[in-house]
Amino acid sequence: MTVPSQDRLEQTRGAMRASGAEALVLTHLPNIFYLCGFSGSNAILLVFGDAIHLFTDGRYTIQAHDEAPLARLHIVRTPLAEACGEFLRSRLPRKRRRAAFEAASLNFAEWGRLKKAAGQGIRWKPTTELIERIREVKSAEELDLMRRSARLASEVVAEAPAFVRPGVTELEVAAEIDYRLRRKGASGPSFETIVASGPRSALPHARPTAKRLQKNELVVLDLGAILRHYCSDLTRTVFLGRAPARIRRWYQAVEQAQAAAQEALRAGVTAGSVDRAARRLLNQHGLGRYFVHGTGHGLGIEIHERPRVGRSQKQEIRAGYVVTLEPGIYVEGVGGIRVEDEVAVHADRIEVLTTAPRGLLEL
Repeated sequence: MTVPSQDRLEQTRGAMRASGAEALVLTHLPNIFYLCGFSGSNAILLVFGDAIHLFTDGRYTIQAHDEAPLARLHIVRTPLAEACGEFLRSRLPRKRRRAAFEAASLNFAEWGRLKKAAGQGIRWKPTTELIERIREVKSAEELDLMRRSARLASEVVAEAPAFVRPGVTELEVAAEIDYRLRRKGASGPSFETIVASGPRSALPHARPTAKRLQKNELVVLDLGAILRHYCSDLTRTVFLGRAPARIRRWYQAVEQAQAAAQEALRAGVTAGSVDRAARRLLNQHGLGRYFVHGTGHGLGIEIHERPRVGRSQKQEIRAGYVVTLEPGIYVEGVGGIRVEDEVAVHADRIEVLTTAPRGLLEL
């Protein structure tokens, strides 16, 4: 497991102070893991200027001691929000009682418990993506883990000819992918593996079904691995049989759109300009109307992180970002084609982390 650094905490405290708060209540589990290393399913992390306090329950006593050496542990029997609120009431100075919380992850019931237990006089400050902005830039250690995760997933895709064939179901192919990911060391898939064949491949987020793969149809494989808490993500499209000329043209256009996005991607440009590069290429081929989603997204501890690589995104791409580039076209009644790779941005170059072959694979 990657060990959280004091630098992450100092960045968090700087952001907390900038928001005008003396304390920060974190409830989004990926952010808690990022700051203290705890990976359990029930936790609140309370950040002060001089210490961090991890609240969890008795199921995680041993795990919390092992995973979160930087945090002061509170093993509680009451609801975590209640325990955290009571601690806040005793800890915050009387004259400066300002606390921030994660507006997107604290549900209404927990917010009520926290506020009631903390008592009167606290000025609450909702925050949005405060930790997520810090997580955008990956450290060298994080990037190494993501390289390994990407290679692992790429190895499974390269083995596709061994198990993607007419007659097997989408569910069977998805199960084989997940099995091979785990056999190679993944703790699991980054998301529910997508296997979509024939006309169903025109559904960008299709779930695998009992449909059997057939000769002369497209099959989209979208998968990723979680390796030591870090996700990978890639997509390849295969054709079962000899692809007709129309499918070859479409596939070539999607490949060219991804190449255009890679060419546009570098530190200092906007995320929107990368999306426009891919979209412009597909428009030139008359396929732009079939491209119905953004060109990519950031990833790391979560499969979808900042930044979004979409047409309206003005966020500047920075060195240390890891994003997907995944243009695709989806033609109702025929099928879909998507080519996705995972790319790290360095100060002077980009690095494609996924290594699976990108050409049209005919099986």
